[in-house]
Amino acid sequence: MAAIVGMAVPAGTAQGADRTAPPPMADGFGLTQVDSAVGGPTNFYITVTTPEVAGKHHIKIILPSGYYDDPARRYPVLYFLHGSPDDPIQQNYPALTTSNSMITVIPDGGPRGWYANWLNQRTQAGAQNWENFHLKQVIPFIDANLRTVATKKARAIAGVSMGGFGAFHYAQVRPDLFSQTASLSGDIDLSARSMDLRLAVVASLIDAQGAACGSMSGVCDPKDSPYKPGVDSDALFGSPYPVFNVDRVWNEVDPSQHMDKLKAGGVGVSIYVGNGRGQVTDLEFWLESASKHVKDAMDALGMSYYYVNYGDGSAWGDMCNGGHSGGCWEQDLRDLIPRLERSFAA
Repeated sequence: MAAIVGMAVPAGTAQGADRTAPPPMADGFGLTQVDSAVGGPTNFYITVTTPEVAGKHHIKIILPSGYYDDPARRYPVLYFLHGSPDDPIQQNYPALTTSNSMITVIPDGGPRGWYANWLNQRTQAGAQNWENFHLKQVIPFIDANLRTVATKKARAIAGVSMGGFGAFHYAQVRPDLFSQTASLSGDIDLSARSMDLRLAVVASLIDAQGAACGSMSGVCDPKDSPYKPGVDSDALFGSPYPVFNVDRVWNEVDPSQHMDKLKAGGVGVSIYVGNGRGQVTDLEFWLESASKHVKDAMDALGMSYYYVNYGDGSAWGDMCNGGHSGGCWEQDLRDLIPRLERSFAA
């Protein structure tokens, strides 16, 4: 691997590396570390700033337990994208710490960043170029600082809910970067036939939660909403309404309409989804049909894929109830991670 001018030698390459603290990581690619790294030598997070996205952002990193034992060994990487309105440091799925053969990186996607470069960068939310942050900054930053195998074959990207959209979107935009992508209860159909999901995205933009709290005095505090400040409904992808092609950008980024890019790029696809126990108040109920639309698109293209609909969750581990819940995603990861390990090792 060619040396990168101005960057540190990947952490853990030298004998005698500190095994009691997170490895040192050098700034670069537009990322500046602020505050101190938090955690231990193999499970920690750093905080960065970037001109691409306003504010401070966590990047959680999970290294294999034997990372420091062999300074010559390099590892494939799973990029795991969180849902809305979570943060990387909240992604404490035990399954993510089980692999001894790959690195896991969980970058911040914001409470409603939607893993995209927003059309409108002049809202109260400030700069919102999440796609640039992740694909042009985080990935090369990780490759420069850690002992990764910096190839398409050795990268996978997966995510839950909003992160499931991000995983498919990024793999479609840059199939040269990833060999595998996976959606865990992902918003992977943003076409007009899934207007319920489009409007859920819009609700996060306009801070519908804060507005609802404001109308229910004493029930909740609108200042506690993770989606403030509210921005224009068109700030992310333009108008969501399918009239006179004004929703053009929604269709351009909709994963369900572009599965051919994953086929042409040779990207392996995995989808996990439940049925919300048939309850329309559970987001999983709507995501089941979204995932089915993507499955139909892959069938029409003659694609191979891995698809699990665990229904009400009764046969999918002890913690899954079939809903939009962390217990189901933990079981998804227990199934996905060994499959990724086998793919990386092939």
